[in-house]
Amino acid sequence: MEALVAIGRFGIFAGQVLSRLVLGPRYLSAFWRHTHNVVLRCMLPVVAVVFPFGMVIALQGLDIFKMFGAQRMLASLISVTVLRELSPVLASVLVAAQGGSAFAAELGSMRIKEELDATEVMAVDGLAFHVLPRVLALTLACPLLNMMGSIAGIAGGFFTAVLLKGEQAGVFLAELWAFTDWTDLWGGLLKTTVFGMIIGLMSCYLGYNARGGAAGVGRAVNNTVVYSVLVFITANYFMTSAIFGTTG
Repeated sequence: MEALVAIGRFGIFAGQVLSRLVLGPRYLSAFWRHTHNVVLRCMLPVVAVVFPFGMVIALQGLDIFKMFGAQRMLASLISVTVLRELSPVLASVLVAAQGGSAFAAELGSMRIKEELDATEVMAVDGLAFHVLPRVLALTLACPLLNMMGSIAGIAGGFFTAVLLKGEQAGVFLAELWAFTDWTDLWGGLLKTTVFGMIIGLMSCYLGYNARGGAAGVGRAVNNTVVYSVLVFITANYFMTSAIFGTTG
């Protein structure tokens, strides 16, 4: 029962935040500042994590394709895997761990120190001033970081296949170009846009409603990562099925 109540409260909170978009863009400086901070904070971890994953995919895939004499298909495997799933999911996990947790901590600290209450006393819309810029920042930052991760993942696959395993660079790039579809590109961007919004709403909801002092803020930060990842990983299945027409 408590879980249903919590889901209902989150739904109401999300609706209230997103309804502020109808009022037009406000506090743009805060939005750009938060976006800049998230991208800078998450850029290196995303590249550093996705690049070796691309290397591993190339390493494992090459061994399998060699069994059938189909090494030239390796680029298609890397393209589909990185663009559709690997980069969007890993980038979103790192955004939740870095950006989402930071926003939950900031808002939770402001709630404990009664700064959010002071904002409301001054007749300032707290959701529009504190929450909406952060939600939009993660919504924009996540696809931007996904693009960086996609490049890093494909570069990792190229590094392993061509530089370490001696495959022909021309063949790899030609197959990569031939098998990469526009759906792979915009599908990954669409998914990370939705994932970013989920992370933003979840982190801000938990931080904005934090209670119980420093321990409550800590719980909000921890729950931000756990709940955000759980929700967008579940959403990933349905979005993958809808966009790419697959069930896996």
